Order: sequence, then structure tokens, then C-alpha cells
Amino acid sequence: MLPDPATTAACWPRAGIATLLPALQAALREPVLTSPAARAHYGHGEALPDDAPPDAVVRPRDNGEVAAVARLCHEARVPLIPFGAGTSVEGQVVAIQGGVTMDLSLMDAILDVSPAALDCRVQAGVRRLRLNEALRGDGLFFPVDPGADATLGGMAATRASGTGAVRYGTMRENVLGLTVVTADGRILRTGTRARKSASGYDLTRLFLGSEGTLGIITEVQLRLQGLPEAVSAATCQFPSVEAALEVAVGVLQSGIPVARMEFANAPQMRCCIAFSRLEGLEALPTLFLEFHGSPAAVEEQALAVEALATGAGGGGFAWARRPEDRSRLWKARHDALPANLAHGRGRALMGTDACVPISELAACILETEADIAATGLEAPLIGHVGDGNFHLGILFDAAVPGERERAQTLAHRTGERAIRLGGTCSGEHGIGLHKLDLMAKEHGGALDLMWAIKRAFDPYGIMNPGKLLPPCDGA
Repeated sequence: MLPDPATTAACWPRAGIATLLPALQAALREPVLTSPAARAHYGHGEALPDDAPPDAVVRPRDNGEVAAVARLCHEARVPLIPFGAGTSVEGQVVAIQGGVTMDLSLMDAILDVSPAALDCRVQAGVRRLRLNEALRGDGLFFPVDPGADATLGGMAATRASGTGAVRYGTMRENVLGLTVVTADGRILRTGTRARKSASGYDLTRLFLGSEGTLGIITEVQLRLQGLPEAVSAATCQFPSVEAALEVAVGVLQSGIPVARMEFANAPQMRCCIAFSRLEGLEALPTLFLEFHGSPAAVEEQALAVEALATGAGGGGFAWARRPEDRSRLWKARHDALPANLAHGRGRALMGTDACVPISELAACILETEADIAATGLEAPLIGHVGDGNFHLGILFDAAVPGERERAQTLAHRTGERAIRLGGTCSGEHGIGLHKLDLMAKEHGGALDLMWAIKRAFDPYGIMNPGKLLPPCDGA
């Protein structure tokens, strides 16, 4: 549930919004939205239905308008919350102190594409799928795939990852530079188009993953990849979680350059089979695999993985070589969340993720499955096991006394377990509101330095207050 705003930072006087509205409207071409329906739409992301609407919503069209709004909010000490597609799952877009939500979806221009340099520059509101549609004609694609059709600005703000990270990396590896509007309305450009630099502090990576708490990302310079000559996908099912994860680790240790390697446990497969009508698959621990390269390389990679799987007792590979078959397979993978909700039949879903070293992956998942069983809840598990990241979709009935609390405790223990095993409480969801209590366990004294950075960039604490960093003395 939402924290008490008074515990996150000093609240601003709500009456001040009335005096701010005329100045906001004068700075913008689009109308400022203040109706209850509009505000409610921007008061939550995905997953938990907790709702905390802003006092007003603005929709800028360029960097100048973003900067003007930021200056006005800075001067009035009014909270400012960036909003992309609303697909975040940890409460990043919830306006717990009210204020102004900034919807960047109208800033959706693809500004430049350079096939020769393998990069492009886009405004923050460009969505991932639209970008890849535009790049296809140049034989290029952007490889970071979190599943949701998120905006590129939101993906940068949460340092998103996804199914292709095992080969192509996360947003951290694929963002070359940013345009950022600071809390006081300055427009900064970080990074260059060069593939490396030894010049100054790395501000690009400081803003990546900052969840709107340091500034507003308005443009993103992205690294691109050439479309592979050949692509093949497969599924393989196993008698146990241990066998499936043994193969996943073996693939990595053997240096096989698999493009995607996803794991779903038996409860998750049961949901996916029913929702996506996956014929020929059973409710067993399953690996989803994809291979990129030349036809010969793809064949070699696939045969090597198949040999490892057979040695671990895996069932025969189910190949998906045609584009439509691969799309159906990966759509089923990406539809895990709606599949879990359909299985839950009216229950709410609390999503969480964690990431551990590959060497600890099997131990962490097995311990997590035992923890799920002990709670009496259903929590299907799916993960990007190629980089040690996995997710739980914890189903609970809010009408049953204590059930939400059990779900929260399970999510908390999952994060604690990952930290204990040398990992992190979040591999890609971010912190938002829901994992604040785990930050001290993971970062210890480094939180003081993080707060010093926050105060330097945002001295009045207006940028997405109450998110990412837990409250501390003087916050």
C-alpha cells in the first residue's frame, strides 16, 4: 500500500496549485488537465491498483516547454512526476504528494537515424515497437525488450532490461547519451555518439535508472544492432527446475552466444498454456531460447544447446523457425502477466523481481519456490535466466484478511534473499515505492552519497519525491 506522504518528504501546500495553473498553461500549447478522470488516469502504473493522482497533468511538446514547467515547479516548490507509458510496476509514477505529472508521450519524434554509425536519437515519448518498425527498413533494430511497449524515456529512467539482455545488454549498455531537463529548468546534454569516453563524470549513467528523481529525460541517443541474417527459436521442457537451470548455466559457461534464454517454472507454464493456447507443451519447467547469426552459426548454437539439454534430461526441442511461430512463442512469454491475472480470476497481482550471480541462480529460485509454497499463495515464476534475473507474479485476494501482507512479506523476502546471495533486490523493475525498505540492506552507507547527489541536483526535493531513496534524516 502507499506510504504516508509525510514520511517521504515535506509536503507542499496544495492550495498553491490554483496560483500555478495560469503560468503552466501560458508555458504550454496543450491544455493543462485537472479533471478527476484525467488525474486518476495518471495516478497509477501497472500491477498494484494503488492510486494517488496528481493535482494537474501537463503534456509538453518540446524541450523548451519541459524546461519552462520545471522552472515553475522549482520556484513554487511543487512536486513534478515524469510519466511515459505508465507501464512501471513499482509505483514510480504514483503522485504520493500530489503536484504536477508530466506526460511526455507527445514528444514522440524519431530525431535522427544513422545506419552508418549504428545509432539513433529519439524523443522520450517514442515507444519501443514503433522505433523498431521504423528501423526495419535500414536493416537495424534496438535490442532492449522489456516486454511492455514502453517509451524509450521511461526505459532509460528505469534502466530497463529484458529478454535480449543476455546477448545485447540492458539500457545501461545501449544508451550513448541523453538530453535531460534539471529540476531548475536547465537543459543538459550528456554523453556523445562515440562508443567510449574518458572525459569527466559519467552523467549519462547517473541519470539512467534514476526514476525521475534527478531530472527529466527528454531525448535518448541509442546504440543499434544489425538485424541478424538468421533467427531460430525453440522451447525445451525439463523434469525439474534444477535440470533446466543446470542447462541455462551450462550454456553461459560454454560461451554459446544465445540471444535469449528465458525460464518459466511449472505454475507459470500452466498459466501461459491456458492463456496463450500453447499446444504441445506441458506444465513443466521450460526454457525459451532464441539464436541469432548466420544460418550456419544459428544451427551450430542450437545443436550445442540441444546436446546440453538432452544430457540434463530435457525433452525434445520444439523449433519455431518461421517468423510467425517465433512471434507467437515470444508473445506468450511476454503475456505472462495477463496470463497470471487471468488465472487469478479477480485476484490482484503484486509483481517483484530480483537478480543474483549465475552461480547462485538455482539455489535462489529453489529457495524462493519453497518460500512460495510455505505462504500458501500462488506466485508463478519466470525469468531472464541468462543474466540471473527472475520475476514473481504474486496473486492475492485483498478481501481476505492478511493476504496482502503475506504477499508483501514474500516479495520482501525475495529481495532479501537475492541480496544475501550477492545479488540485488531489482534487476530491472527498479525501486519506486515498493522496494524502499530494501535499499539500506543492499547499499548501506552508500545511501548517504546517493542522498548527497539527490540534494545537489534537486535541492527542494520536487523531482518524483518519495521514490528510489528511502527517507533519511534531513531528507
